Amino acid sequence: MINFKENEQLNMLNHSCAHVLAQAVKRLFPNAKFWVGPVIDTGFYYDIDLQDYSIKEEDLEKIESQMKKISKEAKYITRIELTKAQALELFSEDNYKLDLINNLPENEIISAYKQGEFIDLCRGPHVSSTKEIKYFKLIKFSGAYYKGDSSLQVLQRIYGVCFPTEEELNEYLQNLEEAKLRDHRKIGKDLNLFMTHELVGSGFPLFLPAGANIRNKLERYIKDKEEKLGYLHVYTPSIATVNLYKTSGHWDHYKDNMFPVMKMDNEELVLRPMNCPHHMLIYKNSLHSYRDLPLRIGELAHDFRYEASGAVAGIERVRQMCQNDAHLFVRPDQIKEEFKNVVKLILEVYKDFNIKDYEFRLSLRDELDKEKYFPDDTMWNNAESELREVLNEIKSEFNINYFEAKGEAAFYGPKLDVQVKTAIGHELTVSTCQLDFLLPQRFDLTYVDQFNTKVRPVVLHRAILGSFERFMAFIIEEYKGAFPLWLSPNQISIVPVHTSSHLKYALKVKEKLTALNLSVNLDDRNEKFNYRLRDSQITKTPITLVIGDAEVASKTLNIREYGSLETKIMPLNEFLKYVKKRIDEKR
Repeated sequence: MINFKENEQLNMLNHSCAHVLAQAVKRLFPNAKFWVGPVIDTGFYYDIDLQDYSIKEEDLEKIESQMKKISKEAKYITRIELTKAQALELFSEDNYKLDLINNLPENEIISAYKQGEFIDLCRGPHVSSTKEIKYFKLIKFSGAYYKGDSSLQVLQRIYGVCFPTEEELNEYLQNLEEAKLRDHRKIGKDLNLFMTHELVGSGFPLFLPAGANIRNKLERYIKDKEEKLGYLHVYTPSIATVNLYKTSGHWDHYKDNMFPVMKMDNEELVLRPMNCPHHMLIYKNSLHSYRDLPLRIGELAHDFRYEASGAVAGIERVRQMCQNDAHLFVRPDQIKEEFKNVVKLILEVYKDFNIKDYEFRLSLRDELDKEKYFPDDTMWNNAESELREVLNEIKSEFNINYFEAKGEAAFYGPKLDVQVKTAIGHELTVSTCQLDFLLPQRFDLTYVDQFNTKVRPVVLHRAILGSFERFMAFIIEEYKGAFPLWLSPNQISIVPVHTSSHLKYALKVKEKLTALNLSVNLDDRNEKFNYRLRDSQITKTPITLVIGDAEVASKTLNIREYGSLETKIMPLNEFLKYVKKRIDEKR
């Protein structure tokens, strides 16, 4: 997807279009006052005070029509420079502009831009004339708190986009429509995968049987892979004392993202936002020799994070999540090999899910940020150097490149983040691998080396699927709800042409398929054949088996795969082998 902020031409065009929007609104609503109208990654918006009026869908058309008139007027857009005193006088009747001006330095030259009768504060730059603003669209509207403060009044926020050509605008709008069709919230509702309810609360989704089926398959999939690689899975509680997070250091750096403290008896308890402190204690529970390492502790663990209500989105961003988490306790000489193995696992998983659009990011600390990061320059320099060295070695081996991002590290160490592009253009962090010298120190973790000396292990924090909720949101949009056979909640539908004469053979086919642990739906409802067949397509069932006279007589199956107009005829035993192979190969 296009980033309007980073594209210089689009940035200036959309900035100018925001002023045309404001001018149009002022003509239609003379009492309107304006807060800010910035360019954002997806276009622009303007926050507007319309007194007690609330924008409606039909208003967007009226505003667009007025914007087109302004464009045809072809008024020059001119820059005006003002002193602070002049600006305060010019905007003396606008409390929003006065607030902006009063917060500027005393001697700063203030700029405003004028087009026709409309003038507004702005740093610019802008295009030279309103006639250059031809191809635009108002996308949506919403409420927005003044200054983002929930204690202040709600303004009307109108979003829009503007392009140099009609072709670019139409292509963008077409992509937006495709994004709506792929939105995991819409597909989740259509396919009955998950739901939300105000009585449960924002950010706490309920997985319905079909969604739970997919999630169970994901959990088995990754757990099986990890166990083959020597991971030992554990269960730990979703609640712990505040002292646990004070020991780990999370309390100082992360408490604003935690749910409020609960007091019980003589303890202060909190819902956990992450699992690493628990796993540190599991490691510390036993004595370890250098021969015991690496020790790989994994868990499918429920975590809780106090996300702002505006940030919660379907199952992509939630307040309770299940993490595909693991902590690898290694000797310093094992860091490189274990890190490589994590990258191998990531790439193997991405191949199974046909994930191709992703980047590797080396997330580093910002050494000037003394609040976010643990203050130990030596530790940070060693950890970042170690991780960069490993990435440089493996980038040719695995044919991967990486970029560096300052300020994206965890508070205790640098990390590798895999940034995945979703089908609708968002960027998500899915897989991570973090290098940690700090928590072993804070929990006083040791192992006995070959010289019978106690030394500290190093910890690799890693997640492959990330949270199951976010990963499910990603694959729902990636597959547009048409899941591959091995992952689909309803893998095969059997549709007998006549529910009376063909049912006996249909039941036999179902019995054979369920013996392979397949999810099979036999649709023998008293409905017309075409209606039942259409239902199988609506639910995006990967394979539909049609059984009629010919199939009963020849003990074959008429196979129709979702998304294909082709039909295949195959003997039952051959079909069983075909299905098993497809599932085993994750095709």
